[in-house]
Amino acid sequence: MIYDAAVVGAGPAGIFAAMELVKNGKKVFIADKGRLIRDRQCPIVAGKVKKCLNCPSCAIVSGWGGAGSASDGKLTLTTGFGGNLEEYIGCGALKDMIASVDAAFVRFGADPHCYEADGEFAREIIRVGARKGLRVLPARIRHIGTDASREVLNAMYEDLAPRCDIRMNAMVEDILIENQRAVGLRFQDGSEVRARCVLAAPGREGASWLEGLIGRLQLPIASMPVDIGVRVEVPDSVCETLTREFYEVKTLYNTPTFDDRCRTFCMNPSGFVVPEYNRSHDLVTVNGHSLKNQKSNNTNFAVLVTKNFTEPFRDPIGYATHVARLANMLAGGGLLVQRLADLRTGRRSNASRIRRGMVEPTAAAEPGDLSLVLPHRYVIDIVEFLDALGEILPGVNHGDTLLYGVEIKLYSLRLELKSSLAVPSVEGLWMAGDGAGVSRGIIQAAASGVVAAQSMTDSLK
Repeated sequence: MIYDAAVVGAGPAGIFAAMELVKNGKKVFIADKGRLIRDRQCPIVAGKVKKCLNCPSCAIVSGWGGAGSASDGKLTLTTGFGGNLEEYIGCGALKDMIASVDAAFVRFGADPHCYEADGEFAREIIRVGARKGLRVLPARIRHIGTDASREVLNAMYEDLAPRCDIRMNAMVEDILIENQRAVGLRFQDGSEVRARCVLAAPGREGASWLEGLIGRLQLPIASMPVDIGVRVEVPDSVCETLTREFYEVKTLYNTPTFDDRCRTFCMNPSGFVVPEYNRSHDLVTVNGHSLKNQKSNNTNFAVLVTKNFTEPFRDPIGYATHVARLANMLAGGGLLVQRLADLRTGRRSNASRIRRGMVEPTAAAEPGDLSLVLPHRYVIDIVEFLDALGEILPGVNHGDTLLYGVEIKLYSLRLELKSSLAVPSVEGLWMAGDGAGVSRGIIQAAASGVVAAQSMTDSLK
């Protein structure tokens, strides 16, 4: 059988691409190395084991719904956040695409309530932040919740399953290329699937797989950024004045010492800090989420430092995973946690000082010293950023603030793609989502899948 389209990855990009393709009557095949939502359960999260078992596919980051199914299900509905899709299709088209994708999430069960901070309070916070060189970016946010996200994504599976062929627990080894044209997929077990066009949308977990493909095809790379930082945890009281209005406080800051760009990412009011097990790189990183039906007394968010690497360096993923692996080494295979006061004074945190502090940790982590893991300039960047954030979030830079390490984002490769997200040098091949550097979040990943699918549909005519 020859399919009209083969899709690698069942995350938001792959799912929305498939929905667009089948809507237009195309025969679609989806492959993902992970499992379905109902089968995705991490043994550590379930309390069955204490250490990572290196499962063949990690239930946290692989499978139907992608890594987003284990996130807090936050949809950022404002352009300028969550990716670079605007550079491919323009601001107006992106606005329309976000509205369409958002409507689909609501149709499949997402909470219809939307956070929208655009009044005098928001303007005052923007003015206060600006006095410290902090750029506060109000955004429309729809929060689904980690638990509810699974239900929404499963509803999408139930809708798609009768209309296309879906193969889970299937590791795609390579994309078949004949005469500079993509013609299908080859799996690790040696089997093949043929298709008239192929979409590679493997997500962050598949970034290293995509990097290998790019190397084999000798595809040009536009830029090579990488995000490395920490997950910050504070009492809800520190952030609730803003989170009631904004839900997520998005900020950008250029640090005074090194002029590095820092940003806040993935804020989770009343949320939980969680480990993220990366099977591909055999390491544990930190993340955070918030649930619809279960709350903590803390808010967590990431502080990330973005670095753009230039020639001759060509391995940003290797650099980021090396830093994360150092943290795992010092923590005995898990996460590190340190009080901000201890980071400032250059001493390792211990369990006693953390217990006496104002923040009760929501994640199991080994007290340690992040300055032994992060490069010196990253430590300075993070401390300076937290001091600036204290202007709009009084108390966030208190000594008891907890920092978990490390958090990395592996959407490091950014390809030179056409505006349709087609690969210029290989006919019949498109790329979308976080792994290709097009997006950095659920909404733009889903939107990029639709953009690619519309172009694929046109090509199939």
